[in-house]
Amino acid sequence: MKKYLLLLPILALMACSDSTTKKEVSEENAKEEAQVEQASLRTISNGTPVYNYSELEPMLQKEDGTTYVINFWATWCKPCVEELPYFEQLTETYKGDQVKVVLVSLDFEKQFEKKLVPFMQKHDLQSEVVVLLDPDSNSWIDKVNQDWSGAIPATIIYNGAQREFREGSYASFEELQDIIKTYL
Repeated sequence: MKKYLLLLPILALMACSDSTTKKEVSEENAKEEAQVEQASLRTISNGTPVYNYSELEPMLQKEDGTTYVINFWATWCKPCVEELPYFEQLTETYKGDQVKVVLVSLDFEKQFEKKLVPFMQKHDLQSEVVVLLDPDSNSWIDKVNQDWSGAIPATIIYNGAQREFREGSYASFEELQDIIKTYL
């Protein structure tokens, strides 16, 4: 979509009549750029950022010496909710260490305010939470991991080139922690 947004100013110039001034075209371009920037800064009411896949993707590829635990989940997914305390315990246990847990909510947009925000408040989530709102899941699921069917929960754990993916939930905090220890 961003490719098409970059073409809009060119198309606008080509379609302009002789009576359109360069100032008017510049103002229109500035408005379009502001709309694109605003879309990438979208948040829900509690400040949780909302990303499309291209905005989320850099989180899946950082190389800064930190071990990242990226969990794809949703409030409507019972196994996801059951394993969330393990991720929260991981955040608490490794506070100050180079381990970062990011919970990527795949909740439906119409449920953000009714279910996701109250859920986050009720459970006092301390891990970073972001929302992935990108309806073209067929284009990004394979980019997350070639083996991912799209079912949740799904978790990526990585540090630099060392990386593993799991589709399904963890049975215990200890199981998750044993994997993290191999990255430290």
